[in-house]
Amino acid sequence: MKNTLYPIKFTPILKDKIWGGQKLKNLLNKESNLPNIGESWEISDVEGDTSVVSNGGLKGQSLKYLLENFKSDLIGEKNYKQFGNKFPLLIKFIDAREDLSIQLHPNDKLAAERHNSFGKTEMWYTMQADEGANLIVGFNQKMTRETYLKHLESKTLTDILNFDKVKAGDTYFIEVGRVHAIGAGVMVAEIQQTSDITYRVYDWDRVDDQGNERELHNDLAIDAFDFDMEDNFRVNYSKTENQSNEMVSCPYFTTSYLEVTETLKRENDHDSFMIYICVEGEAEIKTEAATEKIKKGETLLMPAAIENFEISAASAKLLEVYV
Repeated sequence: MKNTLYPIKFTPILKDKIWGGQKLKNLLNKESNLPNIGESWEISDVEGDTSVVSNGGLKGQSLKYLLENFKSDLIGEKNYKQFGNKFPLLIKFIDAREDLSIQLHPNDKLAAERHNSFGKTEMWYTMQADEGANLIVGFNQKMTRETYLKHLESKTLTDILNFDKVKAGDTYFIEVGRVHAIGAGVMVAEIQQTSDITYRVYDWDRVDDQGNERELHNDLAIDAFDFDMEDNFRVNYSKTENQSNEMVSCPYFTTSYLEVTETLKRENDHDSFMIYICVEGEAEIKTEAATEKIKKGETLLMPAAIENFEISAASAKLLEVYV
């Protein structure tokens, strides 16, 4: 089956969110009539939201179909042994017109016990940020369970949260158990484990069109916190052109920054699929089977069976992801 695989694109799954805006439509050219486009799920194997191929001979087939039929040729032998017919990553673009809820995610153990799901370790790459925009990550002081609960109950949670001014290119690694929120005016690319489990602890007293507040999950969240985490969430990375610059490497994914200004010969020796997320410009990815263009706001899956390929661009910035 190796010969039938090629660089694969998927139809974005767009999500209307109470806090969403129009940047995904206006800046990333996502087609939608939704009033508040909060998220574009680029590659998803979440139950009920499975991605569908949008290009080439496999157009119209689901990611689930690809996994069942191509197995390790799609995702690599070690990944197939570990995950079977389950794709391990969820790739998104997120536009926050308003602040997202203050939230955190459970680890693998809690998520499996409570939700039959993976945990949700994730990272953000800031694609655009309005002047003065913030990301909320962690606390602004040493924190204990008791102090946190006191502020939660007295509705002074924002007093102990860490607000980070953010600009394009800023990158954050959000481990499970860390409180966080994307602030108003920020658009990010998000790479995460395949999970849709979020524990909301505060939602700015926001109500929907019917006057209803969104559900909070404080009883579940309190056991998911890791109050002993270091403030190591800001990612420093080099930006050397025409080579992979590692940003984040964890058990769930490795992501590198790749700025392309010429033709690069690439070799996939990771025994894994590779994902390319275009965050600026436009590039061309060429294999023996096919050539595919990728422009800002697009995501492409390179099957593990394709070991050699070329990436060409006059000027493009890509995120390169594998497991």
